[in-house]
Amino acid sequence: MIEATLADLRQSSSFFKTTQVVHIVNGRKKEDVGYFVPTIFKEKFEIFLMELEREKKIKLLKRVLKASSKDVIGDGAINDGIN
Repeated sequence: MIEATLADLRQSSSFFKTTQVVHIVNGRKKEDVGYFVPTIFKEKFEIFLMELEREKKIKLLKRVLKASSKDVIGDGAINDGIN
């Protein structure tokens, strides 16, 4: 992995030809900006992102399930079917 500053982005012709993941930082503030992923990693990276989103949704559904199971069902209420 290569580390680059925002100023390096100005030289975009050479910057975007890289075949390595680039860690981008703000040189003045020494803050993390993000990452540049080259097109050769596009398919694998998209799969990785989809898996992250899937895991996030599963965690949210588990929270809903847990909260729903603690919810008391009173008279006249309809059971949601979650056990």
